[in-house]
Amino acid sequence: MTVQDLAQQHCTPQKGAHRRLSGTTLAGHLEGLPGWIEMDLHIAKDFQFTDYAQTVEFVNQVAALAAAEDHHPDIMFGFNRVRVVFTTHSVRGVSINDLICAARIEAMRAA
Repeated sequence: MTVQDLAQQHCTPQKGAHRRLSGTTLAGHLEGLPGWIEMDLHIAKDFQFTDYAQTVEFVNQVAALAAAEDHHPDIMFGFNRVRVVFTTHSVRGVSINDLICAARIEAMRAA
């Protein structure tokens, strides 16, 4: 499944509907998501901006996407930087929903 395919999908709301992804399966998906890394059963990416207004605008866009998908990341931010971290608690690790949201963020940034 390509990043474009992932970005066209929406998160499945069923709790526990997906299995945890790991190993080569997860690594294969992350190859298409530049800057996203696996860490401690999460995927994460750091974003840089030129000023606080751009930073907050991005945080608000990610928050709106998360609300629409009902799949919520941890978002940490400061003046010109944001870290977005996804995990699926019901599978205790990374699921396809995390990858869908990461791909949708990448598509949003490319638009």
